[in-house]
Amino acid sequence: MSSTPLQAPHQGVTAPIGVFDSGIGGLSILKALRQRMPQEDFVYISDRGHAPYGERSDDFVRERSRVLTEALVAQGAKAVVVACNTATAAAIHELRQHWPQLPLIGVEPALKPAALQTRTGHVAVVATRGTLNSPKFQHLLGQQNPALDIRCQPCDGLADAIEHRDDSRIADYCRQYLAQTGPWAEGPSAPDTLVLGCTHYPLVLQHWLSELPPHVTVLDTGAPVAEQTYRRLLQSGQLRQPSRFETPAPSGRVSWFTTGEVEHLERAVHHWLPEASGPCQPLPKR
Repeated sequence: MSSTPLQAPHQGVTAPIGVFDSGIGGLSILKALRQRMPQEDFVYISDRGHAPYGERSDDFVRERSRVLTEALVAQGAKAVVVACNTATAAAIHELRQHWPQLPLIGVEPALKPAALQTRTGHVAVVATRGTLNSPKFQHLLGQQNPALDIRCQPCDGLADAIEHRDDSRIADYCRQYLAQTGPWAEGPSAPDTLVLGCTHYPLVLQHWLSELPPHVTVLDTGAPVAEQTYRRLLQSGQLRQPSRFETPAPSGRVSWFTTGEVEHLERAVHHWLPEASGPCQPLPKR
C-alpha cells in the first residue's frame, strides 16, 4: 500500500454507505444495516472474482481491501463497512490509517458477548482459517477470561459452499465442524454458545440450528455492526434522518457491484435479500 494517507471528502447526509465482502457473506451485515437505517442508501461490492479471502495471504487481503475501499470512496461513500471478518482482521488498521477522515467499521467474532452469555463457560467459535490465525483475533482471544473454554474451529470450504448455495455440502460442513467442537449435549462441560465468526455463516442459520440442541445460543455480528455504524454517522452528523412529513420512513436504495459473475450476485440477492433486489454492475477484476 502507498505510504501517503488518502482522505475521503466529508460527504453529505444523502451520500450512500459503502459495504464490501469477498462475496455474498456481507449480505447478512447489509440486512442488519438496512433494518437499523432503512432511510439510508447503500453501495455493495462483492469481490467474488478474488474469493475466497479466508485461505488467502494477509498481503493479498490487504491489497483487495484497499482497492475496494477506493472504489467505494469513488462512489461517494460517507462510511465504509468491511463486512468480512478476514478482511477486518487483516486490513482494517491500515485502511483507517489511509482514510483517517472516513468512518470505517469492521466486524469481529462476538467473543465478548459470548463470554457474558455463556452459563457453562464453554464457547465454540466457527470462522475461516484466516480469521482465526490473524493477530487481531488472537489479541481478542487473549483479552478473554482465561477460565473460559473457547474452542476455535476453522471451517475450510464452508463459505464457498454457501456462495454456491450447495445445501448438501453446507449441511455436511456444519455437521462436521460442530462435531469437532462438541459434544453439544446439555451439561456443565459442554459448550452452550456458538459464535458465527464469518459473515457468510448467518445466511445458513437454519443449518446450524438443525444440528444444535435448543438450549444453545447462536451469536453473530450483524446487529452490533449496524448499531456501531448508526452511532458513527450520528456522531459525525451524517446520519440521514427521514423528514417528519414522511410516513412511513423512506426505504433506501442499494447499488450492486461485483468483480465476479453479475448473475451470481443477482441470484444471491434475490434469494437472501429480495426486498433490495436490483441490477448488478460489473467491476474490473484488477
